Amino acid sequence: MLAEALRLALRAIRRNALRSFLTVLGIVIGVAAVIAMVTIGRGTQARVTADLARLGTNVLFILPGQVGPGRASVAARPFSDRDVLAIREQLTGLKAVAPVAQLPATVTYGGHSRITTVTGTDNALFAVQDWALEAGRFFLEGEIRAGRSVCILGTTVKNALFGERDPIGQTIRVKKVPCEVVGVLESKGQSSFGTDLDDTVVMPLRVFQRRLSGNTEIPRIYVAAKEGTDTARVQAELERLLRERRKIGPGEEDDFSVRDMRELVRTVQATSSALTAVLGFVAAVSLIVGGIGIMNIMLVSVTERTREIGIRLAIGALEGQVMAQFLVEAVVLSAVGGVIGVILGLTVAWAVTEALSVPFRIDPAVLAGAFAFSAVIGVLFGFLPARRAARLDPIEALRRE
Repeated sequence: MLAEALRLALRAIRRNALRSFLTVLGIVIGVAAVIAMVTIGRGTQARVTADLARLGTNVLFILPGQVGPGRASVAARPFSDRDVLAIREQLTGLKAVAPVAQLPATVTYGGHSRITTVTGTDNALFAVQDWALEAGRFFLEGEIRAGRSVCILGTTVKNALFGERDPIGQTIRVKKVPCEVVGVLESKGQSSFGTDLDDTVVMPLRVFQRRLSGNTEIPRIYVAAKEGTDTARVQAELERLLRERRKIGPGEEDDFSVRDMRELVRTVQATSSALTAVLGFVAAVSLIVGGIGIMNIMLVSVTERTREIGIRLAIGALEGQVMAQFLVEAVVLSAVGGVIGVILGLTVAWAVTEALSVPFRIDPAVLAGAFAFSAVIGVLFGFLPARRAARLDPIEALRRE
């Protein structure tokens, strides 16, 4: 009986090809929208997570003031090199502690110039962010202590100033400060936020403070915990130590913030997953609309084929057979729409992820779920027209012109 119902359903669909196409259009759009939205969302989430991971693993950021809406502490004093030394000496389980000071500056070489971010720090920053060298070397201890004017370039700055030439040993000017290039960092590319991570010049902190910033302030400190170390414990110890050094009494609010990179990654992932789920749900609404379209067209089809139904019932067809014919027809329409929607959704997702330079992540569960949902839509919204066809009175149906 099922094979016969399928044969009759396919014949009816072919007989009204244009109407059948318009009927499945809603399902196609719905399935394609769900797959495209979820796939793009997963790819974007993977890109953001990878970008955050490139800033370093097991990393904590220490900033002056409280971060958050309405909590900015403009008067919060920055850190000092003594704070950095205290963290290095008094806390255990740390891989590296890097003081960081930054400002925008124009760097020049020959007839080429570029406005970039100049960072004052020491070699610990490269350990914190797992940043390797493409060429040259890191800073020598004597250069860091003496504040010698040397620098390491990001690949964007290197390409802008030197092109294909070797910059090692050449002297550039950072603002008006001559600086010998001793190394070039490996490329980290662009972040998903549009920031070029390679658009940077790194100098020893002491020369940065003496020749560029004009003060000894350290606006932020990056701390990397050793692999396997509980970052929550490190965060608690950092907060205790800094409260003690900054003479913050019991019950008083901290005038600094410690942010755990892992917690930030988890927050971003949760937010991205929630957004992807919402977009997928909104797209799934169009599947419901497509199902209503199938029901309406099938009701029209029952009305148009009333005499045909009456003849089938009159010559001995059972109600279940008539019902199966129309139900199978609705399911076939939905399934065809589901297949086309899957192909269209993957195509759109691939094109968008290529344009946005994010990973193309196919989730088989989403594909199967969207297709199965489209088939269920066919059953649910095809049931009412099928039942109406099966319950027609053969005599009344044969009278219908």
